[in-house]
Amino acid sequence: MGSPIVSSQWFQFIVIVLSVSVGSAARFDIPRLSPIRGTILKDPKIRSSAPVSKGFQTFYYTQTLDHFNYKPESYATFQQRYVLNFKHWGGANTTAPIFVYLGAESPMDGDLSGIGFLHDNAAPFKALCVYIEHRYYGKSIPFRSRKEAFKNARTLGYFNSAQAIADYADIIMHIKKKLHAMSSPVIVIGGSYGGMLASWFRLKYPHVALGALASSAPILYFNNITPSGAYYSIVSKDFREASETCYQTIRKSWSEIDKIASKHHGLSTLSKKFKTCQPLTSSSEFKNYLDTMYTGAAQYDRPPSYPVNEVCRGIDGSKKQDILSKIFDGVVAYYGSQPCYFNQLTDDSETYQGWRWQTCSEMVMPIGVGENTMFQPDPFDLDSFIKTCKGYYGIPPRPHWITSYYGGQDIKLILQRFGSNIIFSNGLRDPYSSGGVLENLSDSILAVSTVKGSHCLDIQPKRETDPEWLVEQRKMVVKIIKGWMAKYYADLKAFKLQ
Repeated sequence: MGSPIVSSQWFQFIVIVLSVSVGSAARFDIPRLSPIRGTILKDPKIRSSAPVSKGFQTFYYTQTLDHFNYKPESYATFQQRYVLNFKHWGGANTTAPIFVYLGAESPMDGDLSGIGFLHDNAAPFKALCVYIEHRYYGKSIPFRSRKEAFKNARTLGYFNSAQAIADYADIIMHIKKKLHAMSSPVIVIGGSYGGMLASWFRLKYPHVALGALASSAPILYFNNITPSGAYYSIVSKDFREASETCYQTIRKSWSEIDKIASKHHGLSTLSKKFKTCQPLTSSSEFKNYLDTMYTGAAQYDRPPSYPVNEVCRGIDGSKKQDILSKIFDGVVAYYGSQPCYFNQLTDDSETYQGWRWQTCSEMVMPIGVGENTMFQPDPFDLDSFIKTCKGYYGIPPRPHWITSYYGGQDIKLILQRFGSNIIFSNGLRDPYSSGGVLENLSDSILAVSTVKGSHCLDIQPKRETDPEWLVEQRKMVVKIIKGWMAKYYADLKAFKLQ
């Protein structure tokens, strides 16, 4: 059957994040912004369709630790990984383009197969494909080891988006000089957090990148630009559209969980009923696991299986009468048959460590649960969030820094004048689309969205079973980039004739 299989890294992230939020006064589980939900895609057909074994060459660039200071310690370096694929490149002599994928909050390995836009379009564009790993992830670790890099706020202080896009600028210019390709136009591509980086890169480094494709990039989910409860409103909408009875069963289940948990040996009863891998310690812990399952199903609700429909088929098709038995059948429908579910004992993964720091420093997205959803209300409490982060690192987050540094307030009024050549692509079933750019900001800052699309679906590998609306979304993106290229080459020709 088409039930999703969650990658071990992603599951580790879920388990640890939710264990952090249990017992805390504030929501601490800002959903991951992974374009492919961890490093292992859930659909083996997608994995096998990406010809990643041929043509990839791995390199390491000696990267500067701190691009923005001139203190002696700022000149320290680390080795940053990047990968090139020359298979379809037309070469510097033809000023053929360079597609650059900007890595996000995970090791780069999964992106080589999980991100299809580059290798699917390299041949018609005769493009060089470049993948760059984000600092502090994978093999791109400062301070010689992950243990040292994540030791405290002093070593983590160089871990932020501004340093990351400066890294990308350095490496791109290094590649262009090395290949004598200074006139080759660069298109940066990113998904989710990486999509935000792509859009910000174009704004900060327009001389390096001709344009940016920012897929599922919620750049407006900061500083209260987007209502706090928007994410969970879309999750609920997705489930309600799939099945009203499923939606109502989930909505009623939370109070039933609390009711059973309050009884003598109630948590033990829940543990047995849901075959948890370890005994539950609180009803909040268990509800957070279910919360994560529902939000994951909605965020990655892609064809042909559509995980939301799978969960609801399990719930609605249950032959049991009680609510929690129906919910368990939904769990099995989503995860498949497993010896146990939820709260496995896992180590603190590098992805979780990195994303926790990022959300506790600058990536503060105030995601909470409002009224009139299928979840229990749980508003985002910034004061409690700051307190939790200070408990981890001894320093408070900067919740307003992203909009101060990159913008976001009154974005249509501002960007139409000084921004250009950015595509914001979204699928409206993705809860993060609520913080995305969903309308054109100018003639060249464009929004391309699909009603049935999900998180970063448009930049994942093409498949023969792709629905027509997804095919058309990708065609639209390619058409826009071709327009940028045509104008660039015309300008380049005119410049050389001067």
